[in-house]
Amino acid sequence: MEFQEKYIDLISERLGGKVLFTTDDFFAEKENLIKKGRGIFIADKYTDRGKWMDGWESRRKRTAGHDWCVIQLATPGKIKGFDIDTNHFLGNHPPHASVEAIYLNEDISRNSQEEFDKLEWKEILEKSPLDPGSQHLFECKDGGVYNYVRLHIYPDGGVARFRVYGEVEKNWSAINEDETLDLAAAINGAKAITCNDMFFSSKDNLIMPGKGVNMGDGWETKRNRIPNNRDWIIVRLAHQGTIDKIMVDTHHFKGNYPDTCSMEACHADNDSDVMNGNVEWTEILEKQKLSAHAEHNFKPNSNAQKPITHIRMFIYPDGGVSRLRLWGKIL
Repeated sequence: MEFQEKYIDLISERLGGKVLFTTDDFFAEKENLIKKGRGIFIADKYTDRGKWMDGWESRRKRTAGHDWCVIQLATPGKIKGFDIDTNHFLGNHPPHASVEAIYLNEDISRNSQEEFDKLEWKEILEKSPLDPGSQHLFECKDGGVYNYVRLHIYPDGGVARFRVYGEVEKNWSAINEDETLDLAAAINGAKAITCNDMFFSSKDNLIMPGKGVNMGDGWETKRNRIPNNRDWIIVRLAHQGTIDKIMVDTHHFKGNYPDTCSMEACHADNDSDVMNGNVEWTEILEKQKLSAHAEHNFKPNSNAQKPITHIRMFIYPDGGVSRLRLWGKIL
């Protein structure tokens, strides 16, 4: 399903999602649900409670009912789809799962099980079958805005990872027209929509919060032997705006950073026109020299003061960039 590529994971730990509560995580901690990757398996690793598993796993239920957990989204959003991944859970996966959601203005992180149960949750994924050791992609057509979800498993068992894909719903009317913010930040609603290469690490890393934790936490292309090559990535801004400052961070990239970079911008009503080449690109940053393991701050030219919805960054000839920040104002 295309929502994996089109939308962001609203509960990602990297983005700021938090697992608040579970009825049971005896064998494997609830926090694993929203970590990167699909989870790993170490055959001979055990804890004092049993087999170590990289996911959320409850004990075998000997009473009535089923297990569930509550997760706070990193930011309010419209949910488009789910991935309930039972990777490595083969004889201990839940046969079924469902998802509920709610929007609340108050903090519920300290709620008890009884208090969570009293909330007016709305089911946005009906009880659906799960297979062992598999990714399960489900579409969500609800259309509401939510900031908490509750994952139910029936009756018990283990889930390696849970993804909630969707669109950030930011209250742009609350942003002052003179306020400067990062228009390329995923937490604000920006999205890396395409690139020509991401052999070593994903384009999505480029606009994540914070500093990259290692060389794998950035966007890195393969070594290209074609003369005069340039690799590129296109980012849809969180909101139409102007750009006052550009930051390109090569943190952790020491022997594989790009030699130089440049940037273009365009204005488009949708991503399809951009990806199909039906837009006019204008240079906002001429070629700039980059160095290893460093933040580079650039001032774009006057073209960056026109309305912009998408940018295309070129790196020459190839290599890795940890983070991109585009500080500007919305229009």
